[in-house]
Amino acid sequence: MTAGTTALAGLSALGLLMAGCSTGGTGTRDEGEAARSDKVAHATPSPSVSSPAPFTKVDPVRLLKGDPKVSPRVKAELKPCTKDEYPIDVTYGHLTGTTGQDVVVNVMNCADAVGLGSYVYRAAGASYDNVFTAEETPVYAEIDRGDLVVTRQMYAPGDKPAFASSEVVTTYRWSGGTNGKFAQQDQVENDYSKAVDGNGTPAPVPATP
Repeated sequence: MTAGTTALAGLSALGLLMAGCSTGGTGTRDEGEAARSDKVAHATPSPSVSSPAPFTKVDPVRLLKGDPKVSPRVKAELKPCTKDEYPIDVTYGHLTGTTGQDVVVNVMNCADAVGLGSYVYRAAGASYDNVFTAEETPVYAEIDRGDLVVTRQMYAPGDKPAFASSEVVTTYRWSGGTNGKFAQQDQVENDYSKAVDGNGTPAPVPATP
């Protein structure tokens, strides 16, 4: 009877062990092998991005020298700073609402990069028309989301060229189609602190007599 009881207890223990192995487990897959029912992540294809149409490069020096709207003062400053490097920034974009390109040209001096003049040229077949001129020194023009943004530094007596007292930022937008013009949309004036210089360093305090 004792032997029968011992055998019965062994069978019960074996049954519990087998039940534990088959309940809620995945066998050897619990050690790191993925179950067959696991979801597989599918890669989402990236949307195709079309390449922008290339702009046609222009010779800005030739464009400025042949433009009667460019003042003699600016043309006199239009000379290389080193070898054949001119102090000119050129931006290509679309400002006048045409299928052709527009070109923004900024002329600076070689000494301290002060803007001498800003111009917008509009493609007209194989040539370019000057549709905007600003020569109030110092001035700089840029393209911002289809608008023309012109920045002018304002100097008070005693200001250094690198540290203007304020700046006036004017936004222009083309209107009128093919025979249109730039119209002012907005203007903002920023006054700079006199307590620090352009590098964030406190400005020197004049000595008292």
